[in-house]
Amino acid sequence: MFQFDLPLEQLRTYLLPLRREPDFQDFWNKMLIRNRQQPLEPAAETVSYSVPDVRVEKISFAAFDGGRIAGWSITPVRTQRRPTLVFFHGYSGDKGRIAHYLMWALQGFTCLTFDVRGQLGDSTDHAAYPGGRFTGWLTSGILDPEQYYFVRSYLDTVRAIEFACTCMEVDPQRIGVTGCSQGGGLSLAAACLDDRVKLCMAEVPAFCHFPRTLELTKAAPWTDLITYFARRPQDIDAAMRTLSYVELNNLTDRIQCPTLVSVGLQDELCVPSSIFSAYNRIPVREKLIEVFPYNGHEGSLNIETMIVWARRHLMGER
Repeated sequence: MFQFDLPLEQLRTYLLPLRREPDFQDFWNKMLIRNRQQPLEPAAETVSYSVPDVRVEKISFAAFDGGRIAGWSITPVRTQRRPTLVFFHGYSGDKGRIAHYLMWALQGFTCLTFDVRGQLGDSTDHAAYPGGRFTGWLTSGILDPEQYYFVRSYLDTVRAIEFACTCMEVDPQRIGVTGCSQGGGLSLAAACLDDRVKLCMAEVPAFCHFPRTLELTKAAPWTDLITYFARRPQDIDAAMRTLSYVELNNLTDRIQCPTLVSVGLQDELCVPSSIFSAYNRIPVREKLIEVFPYNGHEGSLNIETMIVWARRHLMGER
């Protein structure tokens, strides 16, 4: 088998260095306080849909530092508080079609799915990003942690949980998060930053360890960082400092909920050693990493496994 990262037996216990700045905990405490102080401004509008067993709403809330985060709510038609899954999408994507969530809604889950700020979907981003950037979003505001795009995106995930708690169809004690790639990273971030998350299912998550990723890959979108560093070598140290605040390897020891992760051992986009290190730092007993030896970035979680975990941890089934 082709191998470009470490052997699996080594990955099982592998830990990359922590890159926490001295103010790391204070930084996140401060940003979370700022996040709570900003009004949420939730909104919902019912839309017609062809499946009579579900109710669909266009939903939105105020993004952190400007703009609005837009999404769908898909829930069984009978109004009651339900176990809920919050979905985050991959880089440069969107929330997808309503039909993608029917499997979950028809099992009895409320499904909330949001577009990441300023990407392909309907969410807007009115925040200011000082300095220049190179395409995409990875370098937006990268010289200032408080104004970095993914710090704001991480805080939007907390606001998504806050939005969920305002919904009559959501049981606030039974909220899970899930997503793939960027969405997997945002799911882990939500579980790190908000203890209202009771289940995290992260498929091939991004943002686990930036230096290790850049050591092993030249795949897009990491090429945006590579090009930025090549053209602005004087800013590398400041940019890497900013990235350390969103690096999940520095955050996952805060997770307190059951966590399911997937990794493809041939994944040259979200490299296995970065994912394993972030996973190995999760302190909870009930965690599992699904390993796909011959898969690349398509190393997604087995849907049957996800169903078992969601029903067990959000519906109380055994």
